[in-house]
Amino acid sequence: MPDPNAAPGPKVPFPPMEAELVSELPEGGWRYEPKWDGFRGVLENDGGELALWSRNGRPLLRYFPELRPLGELLPEHSALDGEIVIVRDGKLDFDAMQMRLHPAESRIRRLAGEIPATFVAFDLLLWDGQPVHERPIEERRAELERVADGFSLSPVAGDVAAGRAWLDTLQAAGFDGVIAKKLGLPYLPGSRDGVVKVKPFRTADCVVVGLRWKAGGRSTIATLLLGLYADDGQLDYVGSCAVGARRHDEIATLVLPLLDEQNDRVFSEPNRWGTGDLEQVALKPELVVEVRFDKLEKRRFRHGTRLIRFRPDKDPAQCTWREVRPPRKPGDLSVDALLG
Repeated sequence: MPDPNAAPGPKVPFPPMEAELVSELPEGGWRYEPKWDGFRGVLENDGGELALWSRNGRPLLRYFPELRPLGELLPEHSALDGEIVIVRDGKLDFDAMQMRLHPAESRIRRLAGEIPATFVAFDLLLWDGQPVHERPIEERRAELERVADGFSLSPVAGDVAAGRAWLDTLQAAGFDGVIAKKLGLPYLPGSRDGVVKVKPFRTADCVVVGLRWKAGGRSTIATLLLGLYADDGQLDYVGSCAVGARRHDEIATLVLPLLDEQNDRVFSEPNRWGTGDLEQVALKPELVVEVRFDKLEKRRFRHGTRLIRFRPDKDPAQCTWREVRPPRKPGDLSVDALLG
C-alpha cells in the first residue's frame, strides 16, 4: 500500500501550476500547447526513488507500473511536470485512464499490458538538483528539449494561429483544448498566473426524455433529462441541463404536456451532481433541444450542459450518437503524429 505520509521532495515546486479558463487565446508574449486529456502528473526522482504525483499529491506510480522505466532517464533530484495519457486508435482515451485506478495488483499489471499509459512532459522543474523552475518558461522549455532524451514531449507553438488551428482540429483526437503560457514567468506552484486554457465547447441536439422536479413538489422543474438514439434504436440517457428561473415558464409550457406518467423508466445520474433524490418523470420523446457541452465521459456528458434553444425544426430520430462522436476522417491529426 502507498505510504500515506509520502509527499513530493522538498525541492519540488508543488502543487502544479493551474490554468484559468478564458474564452479566447491571448496574443503577444505567449506560447501555446495542446491541452492533454489525462491525469496531471509530476514525475520525480528523489534520491534514486522514482515517484509520480497527482495534482493533489496522491502517489500514482503503482497504478502505472509501465512508466517505472522512465526513472532510468531521470537523474537523481530531478522532476518533470506533465500528463499521463492513454492513446488508442490515434485518440486520447480518458475512460481508459479511469479504468487504471484499480486496487488489485493483478488487474493493474494486466491493464498495464493491455492499455499502457504514456507520460507526456511539458515542463522541467528540477534537473540533477538544479532549480530550473526558477527560470522563465522559454528557458525551461529549451532545457527540457536539451536534457529529456527518451521522453515524449508535448509540442509547443509561438504563433497564436497554430494554437487556434489546434483548437479547431484536435477534438477528433480527444484533446481537451489549448493552453497558453505567458513568456518570461518562472514556474509558480499552485498559481493560475500566466497560464490560461481555452476549451472547444461543442453543441449537440438531444431528445428531451424526462425531467426532474425541484424538492418540495411538482411546481418547479429542476432539470431536463437528455437522450440520444443508438444505432439499434435504443434511446440512451446522456445527461441533463438545468432549467433557470428566467426561462422556466416558457420551458414548462413546452414539456409538461408531454409528461408520460405510464412510463416508469428511471434515469440514473452520478451522485456528485446532488440530484439523485429528486423526483423524476419521463416525457414522450418529441422535443429536441440544442445544448452546449465540453466532453463526454463514457456515455455521459462529463460536466453539466447549457441549454441553448429548442429545435422544433429537427426530428428526434435525427438525434444520434454521431452528434457527439463523429467518426474520424482521413487526414485528422492523431496523437502519434502530434508527438512526432
